Amino acid sequence: MRIHVRLFASQRETLGRSAISADVPEGSTAASALTSLAKDYPGLAAASGSLAFAVNREHASPDTPLKEGDELALLPPVAGG
Repeated sequence: MRIHVRLFASQRETLGRSAISADVPEGSTAASALTSLAKDYPGLAAASGSLAFAVNREHASPDTPLKEGDELALLPPVAGG
């Protein structure tokens, strides 16, 4: 199924773009989609353990199921002070 993936911070810099469209297996979750994407975009794998997810602009857990046409945002950790 095809999803739209939004990239921020280092993921955006690594891939040189702010979004990609990608095909992931039916039944994918946010986390399994990231694993699948990292095969085609190895730069995503480096920070995968520290990313949070949003699906269709709402915070989501790694096990949130995805549907055709969903937007998956890969959210980097936020530091403040």
